[in-house]
Amino acid sequence: MKTDIQIQKDVLEQLKWEPFLDASEIGVAVKNGIVTLSGIVDSYSKKILAEKVAKKIAGVKAVAVDIQVGLSPVYRKTDAEIAEAVVNALKWHTMIPDQKITISVENGSVKLEGEVDWVLNIG
Repeated sequence: MKTDIQIQKDVLEQLKWEPFLDASEIGVAVKNGIVTLSGIVDSYSKKILAEKVAKKIAGVKAVAVDIQVGLSPVYRKTDAEIAEAVVNALKWHTMIPDQKITISVENGSVKLEGEVDWVLNIG
């Protein structure tokens, strides 16, 4: 019978061999043959694949999946960065005068307020 340390090593090794996964994003803990996967991945399919990989390892009794799907905090933008991007995007649109629009960003949500003349050019 494999020890928890051997099971952990085997799961980690197998995760490294999966080209679709970045093994450094996934934590592996083992207690009494129960594998707990943790971390953050950018797609649901990666979460499912990590679970499948762990289940295939000999000695694994159960798999608990605590993997979150979403953007890593490393890639998250601050409200100030988002606001700057919105200002720059609006500058590129000649039909929107920047003096008529106010921008506010809170917790990643953008709110635009103001009035613009809307011209529909069909022709």
